Amino acid sequence: MIFDRVQLTITMYKTLILCLSVFLPGMLSAQPGRVYDNLSFQSKILKSERKFAVYLPPGFETSQRSYPVLYLLHGSGDDQSGWIQFGEVLNITDKAIQEGKSTPMVIIMPDANTGERGYFNRIDGNWNYEDFFFNELMPYVEKKYRIRSEKRYRAISGLSMGGGGTFVYALRHPELFSSACPLSASTGPRSVDETKARYIPPQTIVSEAIIEQYYKKHNVLALIDSLPNNQKTSLRWFIDCGDDDFLYEGNSRVHIEMRKREIPHEFRIRDGGHNWTYWRESLPKVLEFVSQGFHQY
Repeated sequence: MIFDRVQLTITMYKTLILCLSVFLPGMLSAQPGRVYDNLSFQSKILKSERKFAVYLPPGFETSQRSYPVLYLLHGSGDDQSGWIQFGEVLNITDKAIQEGKSTPMVIIMPDANTGERGYFNRIDGNWNYEDFFFNELMPYVEKKYRIRSEKRYRAISGLSMGGGGTFVYALRHPELFSSACPLSASTGPRSVDETKARYIPPQTIVSEAIIEQYYKKHNVLALIDSLPNNQKTSLRWFIDCGDDDFLYEGNSRVHIEMRKREIPHEFRIRDGGHNWTYWRESLPKVLEFVSQGFHQY
């Protein structure tokens, strides 16, 4: 009788171990990631508290590993919570990771809509957001969230105004990013006169030379034209814009200029406009594209 009970216990134990070995990996892989949309730290450059949001992949809290990172920039009128609230970054990224289309990564979503709107330094030097991004934000989050700091494991993407930030940041700092994915992107002022109208604050006196220099640093076509030949293949590009988007022409011109300069890139025109429906469909493609850069391929 006792022997039978022992045998039964052993059998039940083996069955339990078998079930755990079969189902536990799936249970763990189905764990959700987490998002935090109201984080902040003090910026000395901008002299203010700066907000940001973060997506942490499944298992981040219990893991000891370091992760690749995607900097995901919002558009005009949104803030750091835009990609979480409207872009559904949590559900879309979890699904992509679970399906094996995306590698687990940290996603950083900064706020560029408080104090001043935009991702660039102001022409008069009174609001240097780009300096903040590279000199304060990136070092802070990459230390705090166990992010791999090599170029190969860092990517950038964004929509509309954030797409313009993606273009300019990647073209001016190709040594920092492995992939860049501008979505429905603004492509900067089209002339020196437009630069004057858009970027010079009222009652501000700026020399013509500084205005022209600012134009060349923020017009995407000018940046592509001045890109050194040895940097033409230093980034992987994925450019995506809807056929009904008012920024379609500018993105098409960028595509043509890249073809002329023989800069490798993926260019996608899909049915759609300048809206979150379009960008939610873009995000899985972005995650897959940047993951290819993080991996051997």
